Amino acid sequence: MLIYDVPLFQVLSGCAIIVRGQPRGGPPPERQINLSNIRTGALARRAPQSQPDQKDTPDEPYAFQAREFLRKMLIGKEVCFTVEVKTALGREYGMVYLGRDTTGENIAESLVNEGLATVRREGIRGNNPDQARLCDLEDQAKASKKGMWTEGGGTNTVRDLKYIIENPRNFVDSMHQKPVNAVIEHVRDGSVVRALLLPDYYLVTVMLSGVKCPTFKREADGTESPEPFAAEAKFFTESRLLQRDVQIILESCPNQVILGTILHPNGNITELLLKEGFARCVDWSMAVYTQGAEKLRAGEKSAKERKVRIWKDYVAPTANMDQKDRQFVAKVMQVVNADAVVVKLNSGEYKTIHLSSIRPPRIEGENKDKDKRFRPIYDIPYMFEAREFMRKKIIGKKVNVTVDYIRAATSASETSTIPAFAERTCATVTIGGINIAEALVSKGFATVIRYRQDDDQRSSHYDELLAAEARAIKNGKGLHSKKEVPIHRVADISGETQKAKQFLPFLQRAGRSEAVVEYVFSGSRLKLYMPKETCLITFLLAGIECPRGSRNMPGGMQVAEPFSDEAMAFTKELVLQREVEVEVESMDKAGNFIGWLHIEGVNLSVALVENALSKVHFTAERSSYYKTLVSGEEASRLRKDKVSPQFAPCFCLLAFWGHLWKVFTDPPVPEYRRPDPGSRSRIPNEATGLGMI
Repeated sequence: MLIYDVPLFQVLSGCAIIVRGQPRGGPPPERQINLSNIRTGALARRAPQSQPDQKDTPDEPYAFQAREFLRKMLIGKEVCFTVEVKTALGREYGMVYLGRDTTGENIAESLVNEGLATVRREGIRGNNPDQARLCDLEDQAKASKKGMWTEGGGTNTVRDLKYIIENPRNFVDSMHQKPVNAVIEHVRDGSVVRALLLPDYYLVTVMLSGVKCPTFKREADGTESPEPFAAEAKFFTESRLLQRDVQIILESCPNQVILGTILHPNGNITELLLKEGFARCVDWSMAVYTQGAEKLRAGEKSAKERKVRIWKDYVAPTANMDQKDRQFVAKVMQVVNADAVVVKLNSGEYKTIHLSSIRPPRIEGENKDKDKRFRPIYDIPYMFEAREFMRKKIIGKKVNVTVDYIRAATSASETSTIPAFAERTCATVTIGGINIAEALVSKGFATVIRYRQDDDQRSSHYDELLAAEARAIKNGKGLHSKKEVPIHRVADISGETQKAKQFLPFLQRAGRSEAVVEYVFSGSRLKLYMPKETCLITFLLAGIECPRGSRNMPGGMQVAEPFSDEAMAFTKELVLQREVEVEVESMDKAGNFIGWLHIEGVNLSVALVENALSKVHFTAERSSYYKTLVSGEEASRLRKDKVSPQFAPCFCLLAFWGHLWKVFTDPPVPEYRRPDPGSRSRIPNEATGLGMI
């Protein structure tokens, strides 16, 4: 007689168990042992779905109680068994003892003693003491009226099993996400189980919320082929949950599939599966996970970093980047539409950063008014609001950038409507602990991109983005609002001479007007948005002459003047997309307005001159800022910096021609009258234009 010492795996009924050996390189083989010399009631069985004429078979009296007696006694413990008989069909009968040897409690005797099993007396041999003891125990149970020997026949012990729930969604909602006591009856794969809900005996299939394990695919011939690590994941769940007492939180029921979280005293199986690399996060069901989606992401991240099991070949999207390139602090210089920013690194380099996993507002269908020039920032609903939200929040400020992934460049094909995109750096941008992408989505100014399940190029805060979008949809914010979309009728009068002439008197009388710098053409030429007037104008800085950049001319490309790029960069960094104040003095013949621009008390014309990026123009003499301009220019000339030394030899000549210009443009000089004798008055030099010669 051979004695086996193995862990118990499953209790099939009151008189049959399944044992497994120790795992070596995979799930161990199973072995069914039937208890000798005793009989217990048969458990309920559901009729085959392919045979609708057959009815479900209910429990026999005390069958479930016998199974539960063994389950609570043996599950998760080591047992010792001996095989007494093995039939021709391979069925094994023997004695099972609790513990590592035959000195432990005899399971068959315990069942008989509790009145949960009957003895097969027809096969009893008189000279076998073990069999004789079973008969004595049965007689004692009868005398004590235990178990099935009580009066009444045990009809009250038959379960009312419910295999089908008519309305699963209402059933789940009725639980109010409160823990329900249950026993795990079957494990289909690592993330799908069959559970018996207590005390009402609902038999339901539960899919773990937020995760998915490798599965077993059913082939055409009826066989099942496991995906990589499917068997290991199933064994991992079985060895921890099968026939254990657990609590289940029923969280949702989309498409008749019950999603839930299984809570065990030793831990949360969902998080363990992720941490050990047996499962991956699933976006569509993670939203209903009640224990904190960040824990699931953390578990998956840990498995990816250790490259265990299903992640053994995983390569992180930013694996080839240095740490300094993955996380850095930068200053926001420009907001591009509503999903990208241009930042200035500490090295002085400019870099375009796209916000990870969000999509800015976009127009549905084609632009109907093809005669009208399409301006995305004003013509796409909520694009202007999204851009303004970001501009006011982060422009000119330092932000924390965490690169999530690099989106490879794509090329447009003739058969595809997808345009070509350059390589894009996608990152999470935060300021003061606020995720800008999440804030945009929560306001309804952007939507979250949905990915394939195996696409890991996504935001590191993807779950927060999904939650923010759900809140925006629920509250009807922005793009999800049922109200009429806001319309921005912005008149662009850049280069429109007649329109500019009509606006000029209003702007002159207004004094200082509020504006936003939309674009910088050069150091002294800008495009402004006037919020009160709802118009776009081209604005030239008064009182200075700035180096010109390269331009396309009828005769070819005009070469840029020295320091033109530096002047434009200075102006961009100081005023681009900032709120400024402008004083309009006049306009040129092309419809461009000329005046002074102030930002936070700084006159941009003066700032350019002081930084030797521009020189004073003679037209500034009539301005109240003339002295400030001249003193700034003098200071920069003394520093011998940039523009000033180059133009210093020409100042006298420029002044001379400037005063001649004034002679011909100023009102006529009054008729000269000879002064009285002895008078020292004379014709002022300004009237002759020779005051500076």
